[in-house]
Amino acid sequence: MSWVALERAIRISRQRGLPAGEGRWLRERDVIYEEVMDEGWDEELQSFVQYYGSKAMDASLLLMPLMKFVGPTDPRWLSTLKRIQEELSYDTLVYRYDPRNAADDGLRGEEGSFSICSFWMVECLTRAGRLDEARLALEKMFSYANHLGLYAEEIGRSGEALGNFPQAFTHLALISAAVHLDRALG
Repeated sequence: MSWVALERAIRISRQRGLPAGEGRWLRERDVIYEEVMDEGWDEELQSFVQYYGSKAMDASLLLMPLMKFVGPTDPRWLSTLKRIQEELSYDTLVYRYDPRNAADDGLRGEEGSFSICSFWMVECLTRAGRLDEARLALEKMFSYANHLGLYAEEIGRSGEALGNFPQAFTHLALISAAVHLDRALG
């Protein structure tokens, strides 16, 4: 997200004609990019990982193509997407990470899948051109909304709403996923 902040600041300063430390910002942005591409990639796993040196997957990696850090069809990204589907997904539901393998978050108890991550997955599949898969995932996610079409932050294995309700960030991810899929489907 540090890369995103610098990238967007550069973009805004250019679009608005505002003075900025653009040369320094470009250099720092590029240093961050190179570091993440080198240190965040695990050659053995053929995947980006939760943190440098780990073997853990994290669904927040789904933000990489959404924030335009990597292309949605980049081979390293597609390999990462496959691992997220294999390790963190249960049908259309996506878990943030596996607490047995990930960095300790200090939270007790069991978590459900994160609705926002499930919608990020839909958008990633869409951007990768896997439209049938994206459409099916989105349609399945619709079944987890309540009678008003609202989503909880998390969804339990038996479909129960967990965590914050309603969750605004989840609904923003739903809108983004639906808009991108609708455009792709024409």
